[in-house]
Amino acid sequence: MTADRPASIPEGLVVELSRAKVRPDGGPEADRWMQMLNNRLDECVATLDRERMAIEIVFRLREEGEEYLYWVTVKGENGAGADPGLPIDRDHIEQAKRTKEPGWVEAEPQVLMLPAPVREAVLAWSLREVPARPADEP
Repeated sequence: MTADRPASIPEGLVVELSRAKVRPDGGPEADRWMQMLNNRLDECVATLDRERMAIEIVFRLREEGEEYLYWVTVKGENGAGADPGLPIDRDHIEQAKRTKEPGWVEAEPQVLMLPAPVREAVLAWSLREVPARPADEP
């Protein structure tokens, strides 16, 4: 996000809309990727705590012979990224390499509208302290 954060987005919260272009003839790979995420949803959801991800939604758009994947995320800025040591993250990263062109196009958030109960839940989940790992844990 830019330094000019909209007043509706609380400090510490990251709101993103990212677009990636699917490689030419990559539609079948995109099908496999999205099916993998749906089939392994419990594993995917289990990563959200570490990432401080309150909301993650993937959209697919087919338009004028092109295909795009859009990621919508609402997360705490102190969340972790993908961990290649976890099978689901490793498979997710590898599938992304096969499916999409490198890089992302990022949209600039303008306003975040959440009713009070949802806002409280998102902030409580996304902005809570990250527990320290025990010394014997990598």
